Amino acid sequence: MKKRIAIFGSTGSIGTQALDVVAANPDKFEVEILTARSNDKLLVQQAKKFHPNAVVIVDESRYTAVKDALSSTHVKVFGGEKALDEVAAFDTYDMMLAAIVGFAGLKSTLTAIESGKAIALANKETLVVAGDIVMQKAVEKRVPVIPVDSEHSAIFQCLLGETRNKIEKVILTASGGPFLGKKPNFLVNVKKEHALQHPNWSMGAKISVDSASLMNKGLEMIEARWLFNLQPEQIQVIVHPESIIHSMVQFEDGSIKAQMGLPDMKLPIQYALAFPHRIPNTLPRYDFTRSAGLHFEQPDIKTFRNLALAGEALHRAGNMPCILNAANEIAVYGFLRNRIGFLDMMEIVERTMDKISFIQHPSLEEYFESDAAARNFAASLIHI
Repeated sequence: MKKRIAIFGSTGSIGTQALDVVAANPDKFEVEILTARSNDKLLVQQAKKFHPNAVVIVDESRYTAVKDALSSTHVKVFGGEKALDEVAAFDTYDMMLAAIVGFAGLKSTLTAIESGKAIALANKETLVVAGDIVMQKAVEKRVPVIPVDSEHSAIFQCLLGETRNKIEKVILTASGGPFLGKKPNFLVNVKKEHALQHPNWSMGAKISVDSASLMNKGLEMIEARWLFNLQPEQIQVIVHPESIIHSMVQFEDGSIKAQMGLPDMKLPIQYALAFPHRIPNTLPRYDFTRSAGLHFEQPDIKTFRNLALAGEALHRAGNMPCILNAANEIAVYGFLRNRIGFLDMMEIVERTMDKISFIQHPSLEEYFESDAAARNFAASLIHI
C-alpha cells in the first residue's frame, strides 16, 4: 500500500524537496493534498504532475486562477485560511508533512492530530508556540510526530532502541551560518543578500535569516524540549561548521550517539515520510577519507543574542516562546524588506519579550492572543 501524503506548504523549500522524494519513490508514496499560501503558478504545476485529490491556495485572490487552471482535472480546489483546517480534517490521507512556515502552520497541524494523522513535522514554530498543547494532543490521539528538521531527526534516530535508557543531554549542532566568527561592527552593515547565503544548506528565506542570526538554533532548542520531553538544562548547542554531525545524544553512562551525513534536507524528509523504514536513494555519501576534519566550538551568544533570548524563553516557558517567535517573524519580515538592519532584529525580539505580559500556563486561545499582541508591538517598532 502506498502512503498517502498531504503536503502543507508544498511550494516552499521543504515542500518542493518532499515532492522530489515522492517522485523518486512512486511505488511508496502518493500525493493526496497540496497547499500553498500565494504561489499559484507552482501549485498548479505540482497539481498537474502529482494529481492530488485536493489543493488549497490560501491567498483567495488567486483562487480563481488556480480553479481555472485545474478545471480540466479531477483536482478539488479550495481557497482561504479556513480551507487549510477543512482539508486537514480529510480522512483520505495517512500522513501530513507540516511544512507551512511560521505560526501559520499551527492550526492545521492540530487539526490533523485531532483527526489521528501521523505528522512529519518540518514546522518547528508549531512546537515553539504551543508545544505543551500539541504534544499532549498527540499523546491523547496516539499520533506519531516524526521530526523533519535535520537536528531533531538526528536525535530521533539516535533514540531508537533507547526507550529505557536515561538521556543526560542532547547536543544540537549549528553550522554558525554565513556570519560565523563575525562581530557586531561587521554585522551592522550586512544586508539580506548576505544573510541568505548559507554555506551548507539550501533553505527558504525565513529559515536562512534565522540560521544567520542563530534564532533558528534557539527555536530548535525549544522544539527539542517538547519533542523529547527534556528539561532546559538537558539541551546544549555547539557550533559545528561542517554540518556533518546533525546532532547527538549523550546518555547517563557518558556514551554519545551521533547521526551523520552530508547536509541535504531530502534525507531527513525521506526518513520521516518512510518511517519506520529506511529506503534507498541516490544522494551523495560522506567520504571519511576525503574529510578535512570535523570542528566544534561554543556559540557566540554575546554577538548573536537571539540564541540567549531563546534560551531565556525556554527557561521561562509559558507564553514566552510564543512571544519570542512572533516578534522574530515580524523582525525577519522587516529585515527581508530592508526596513531594519540585521542587529535590529535581536533588539526587536528583546523589547517585545520585555513588553508583552507573561502567562505561566496559557490556554490555546491565550497563545493566539499573545502571538497577536507580540506581532502588533514588534510591528510598531518597525512602523509596518
